[in-house]
Amino acid sequence: MFEDLWLIPLGFVAGVLGSIIGLGGGIIIVPTLTFLGFPPTLAASSSLFAAFSNATAATISYAKQKRIEYSLGLKLGLLSIPGTILGAFISGDITTSHFKILFGIVLIASSAYIFLNKKIKSNSHNFKAQVTVLAVTASFFAGIISSLFGIGGGIIFVPLMVVGIGLSMRLAAPTSQLILLFAAGSGMIVHTILGHADFYQAFLLVIGAFGGGLIGARLSLEIKERSLRILVTIVMVAAAVKLFIDSLEVPF
Repeated sequence: MFEDLWLIPLGFVAGVLGSIIGLGGGIIIVPTLTFLGFPPTLAASSSLFAAFSNATAATISYAKQKRIEYSLGLKLGLLSIPGTILGAFISGDITTSHFKILFGIVLIASSAYIFLNKKIKSNSHNFKAQVTVLAVTASFFAGIISSLFGIGGGIIFVPLMVVGIGLSMRLAAPTSQLILLFAAGSGMIVHTILGHADFYQAFLLVIGAFGGGLIGARLSLEIKERSLRILVTIVMVAAAVKLFIDSLEVPF
């Protein structure tokens, strides 16, 4: 029983980083659990419990700071739910090598845009329509990512909001936490229904992730925009490298 208590500090560290950059603590939790021999489906399920807890704590703090774009967050969050359901169902038996490679490329390209502070700006009707289509597609894709890998849809939503919509990182990261309430919550429920969850281990991660979410949201006030972009870039590139490495270990 006590041998699993290390999951609390793991959840805490993941929660602090996840709430600051808005990407979800799964970026840390899933690779760690997988490295330690946890089955991928169990790692993804447990990570989603932590992500939901982290998102709850962070959203409460960011709401008090008035840094959440509620309309955008609610729309993207609801759009992600169908993808999370699909991701949970296919998580147990899909071969993901090609998917991980392509996703890693998307991460690197998105991190380059964020790091260079490039924003796509246009007032044309066609552009706005394209952004709408992109948002719907990306939300569904992010939902699949969230449930399939348990790493949270923030790695799609943050670049989408910064690059495509033009939000600053100080608004994108908090808004991403609101979105993750829907993405992680729905994925967590479906994984539980499918019998993937270990509630004791998930509970330990939840404790740490909630505390990390509260502290991370406060620390984010002290971090400059440029520093936040660099931090996001580093995390996304690291996640891409992890995905590339994982793809070599899974048969095509």
